[in-house]
Amino acid sequence: MSAYPDAMNKRVVVPLAEGVEEMEAVIVIDVLRRAGLEVVVAGLEGAGPVRASRGVVLHAELGWDEALEQPVDALVLPGGMGGMERLRADERVIAAVQSLLGGGQLVAAICAAPLVLARAGAADGRRMTCHPSVRDELLAAGAVGSEARVVQDGTVLTSLGPGSSVEFALAVAEELVGLERVLEVSAGMCV
Repeated sequence: MSAYPDAMNKRVVVPLAEGVEEMEAVIVIDVLRRAGLEVVVAGLEGAGPVRASRGVVLHAELGWDEALEQPVDALVLPGGMGGMERLRADERVIAAVQSLLGGGQLVAAICAAPLVLARAGAADGRRMTCHPSVRDELLAAGAVGSEARVVQDGTVLTSLGPGSSVEFALAVAEELVGLERVLEVSAGMCV
């Protein structure tokens, strides 16, 4: 049982694809669960092991299609070039991003993953940040670039990369459960 009963009504999907950046996935999952949210770890290729960018093997609890059978309050896309390329190439992911944004739900992306949002048509005119290695491509897609570590523009939240993972995860949590709970989570993590 969550320390935050109303947070349990909020469901966040974090997709894993081969090549995902370990820190960005694990830190987001951990922080959001500490905040009391239901976090579904969804494998793009199904439930089971997913080899991350530095060889760490993560475990997807459900497959992508199964994870989306129930309502989703937020989608959080971790980066890692290999993982991002797989997410960006998957029409199911693009459709989910478009659907969630169209419904006013939060969509967050870190590192290279804002390029997934660009492919979904969500970058044009939107203030965003990303890993410096993909900045030019994001700007070419129409994003208004920012060098801030975490940027929110409407229901889109973006962040720089592995080093900003904790800040990013806390910003996602704040959007979903509020500042008071995020301050409690931060204190418990000694942030």
